[in-house]
Amino acid sequence: MIPMLSLQECVSLAIVVAWVVLLSFCKADPASNREAAALLNWKDSLPNQSVFNSWVSPIHTNNPTPLSPCRWYGITCNNAGSVNQIDLPGKGINGTLKNFDFSSFPNLVRLDLQRNNFGGSIPYNIGMVSKLQLLDLSTNSLNGPLPLSLANLTLLSKLDVSGNQITGILDSRLFLGESSTQPKIGLLSLKYLLLQDTQLGGKIPQEIGNLKFLVTLVLDKNHFNGPIPPSFGNLSHLQILNLGNNQLSGNIPSTLATLRNLTDLRLLANNLSGIVPSELGKFSSLTALHLEDNNFTGRLPPQVCRGGKLVNFTAESNMFTGPIPISLRYCPTLYRLGLQQNQLTGHIDQDLGVYPNLTYILLSSNKLRGELSPKWGECRSLALLSIAGNMISGKIPNEIVQLDQLEKLDLSSNKLSGEIPPQIGNLSKLAFLSLQDNQLSGRIPERIGSLSNLESLDLSTNMLSGSIPSQIANCHKLRTLNLSKNKLSGTIPDEIGNLSNSLHDLLDLSYNSLSGEIPEELGMLSGLEKLNLSHNNLTGPIPDLLSSMGSLTYIDLSNNFLESPLPDLKEYRKPPLPKASTNGINLCGNITAMRSCTETRYVRTKISYEDILEGTQNFDDMYCIGEGGFGKVYIAYIPGHDV
Repeated sequence: MIPMLSLQECVSLAIVVAWVVLLSFCKADPASNREAAALLNWKDSLPNQSVFNSWVSPIHTNNPTPLSPCRWYGITCNNAGSVNQIDLPGKGINGTLKNFDFSSFPNLVRLDLQRNNFGGSIPYNIGMVSKLQLLDLSTNSLNGPLPLSLANLTLLSKLDVSGNQITGILDSRLFLGESSTQPKIGLLSLKYLLLQDTQLGGKIPQEIGNLKFLVTLVLDKNHFNGPIPPSFGNLSHLQILNLGNNQLSGNIPSTLATLRNLTDLRLLANNLSGIVPSELGKFSSLTALHLEDNNFTGRLPPQVCRGGKLVNFTAESNMFTGPIPISLRYCPTLYRLGLQQNQLTGHIDQDLGVYPNLTYILLSSNKLRGELSPKWGECRSLALLSIAGNMISGKIPNEIVQLDQLEKLDLSSNKLSGEIPPQIGNLSKLAFLSLQDNQLSGRIPERIGSLSNLESLDLSTNMLSGSIPSQIANCHKLRTLNLSKNKLSGTIPDEIGNLSNSLHDLLDLSYNSLSGEIPEELGMLSGLEKLNLSHNNLTGPIPDLLSSMGSLTYIDLSNNFLESPLPDLKEYRKPPLPKASTNGINLCGNITAMRSCTETRYVRTKISYEDILEGTQNFDDMYCIGEGGFGKVYIAYIPGHDV
């Protein structure tokens, strides 16, 4: 029989058991215990989340052997059992770093908490993890300034706080460097400094030039202003420099052209001005150069592709003059080229070569001459070709139909002549085709109906003749169709009505020589917003079905030979009268000042100026039905006369 223990004996026994458990726990490394306690304390300050399920205190387990934090998810320890890595990227963790005790991790070299939902500020005591080499807090919701204590992390190789709401300035004291009177301080070991897409502002510290090991500097999408520090020329190891989308001003320092390891330079979308250093690219093998959306003048650097490795080059929306850089002619690696909206001169067939990897080329709105080279048909990866608004002449080469990856072709506002290549229907991926404002002649190819992905077709302001091919109706994705200001004849194809599911933006067939009646099938375009059939030879009645086109915001049927009531469109039901002209012969309708359709039609006779004054009440605006480049259009009912 086991004797009953007294209350005092039970208490003594419990104390002994507790000491046994505590002593067994203390067999572990004291530093490891401190780290475990700090991690558990931080965990307890956060909302309950499954990512921390393995973070359990020994007191909550039946295992007498202490659980080391080294076995917890996201935790790595060194050979001595001390935590040296915390890796929890992309786990959707909510909470803050407020209760994270950085002082408890003397051996931490890596802290990766990127792509989570951390809020609040970066704690000031983060500078106590003096051995830290990687700190990645990017893509969270952190706010407030960068703590100056970061300057204590003299071994830090990578700092990334991109994609947060970090505010304030980038303090120059973070990069002070070594001094004969003070110990080494500052982020002097940095190789990668990434602060993109935050709310940082002010001037970029010239002290960044002290970071002699820096390889990548990314400060884009912030509010930095002032000049680019010339001290960046001291960054001899720098490969990537991204300062885009800020408010930087001044010139590009000539010292940047001396960086022999520089491969990627992005200065886009700033207020930079002046001349780009002519030697840029001469001493390095640039793969990317982005200068667009600034106020640069002068010439583009001629040796930009001297290393023969340039992939992306964009300099649009500046005021560059002179020729296209000569080194681009022999640059087979080119993938994207954007030089539009400048004042560049030269001949494109002489200044550009063949680029087997090129996906888009934008040269619009310059002063380029020459002809489209047949060799461009060898750029088989080309998806976007835009050379609008230049002085390109000659014919569209037939070889262009070999570009089976082409999605956008814009050759508008040039001096192109000849016919549209008949096999243009081979461009099966084409979604945007604009050849407007040229001197093209001949017929519209029937094969254009094979462009099943075409969404916008603009062939206006040319000298195209013949009839409108009914095959256009096979372009079932077509939203915009503009064939105005040509010499087209024949009737409007009934088949256009089959585009009722797509043709919503514009149908413009004005200023041609189209004849016959308006097909009733046009009324099937119920989603169409703008319709212009003016200045043709159309006759007969206006289809009643047009009254079902409830989406119309603009209609112009003027300068034809139409007769019948105007359609009961919503824009005619209430004042003011529509801006679009509806002037025509023998028109009537339920519109102020227009002849009622129940009245007798009058024979056309000579109308005096006085009749017009009387019929429009001295050109009162209530009789104005349209306004264009040649003035206003008025409509009046004059008894005894037709309108």
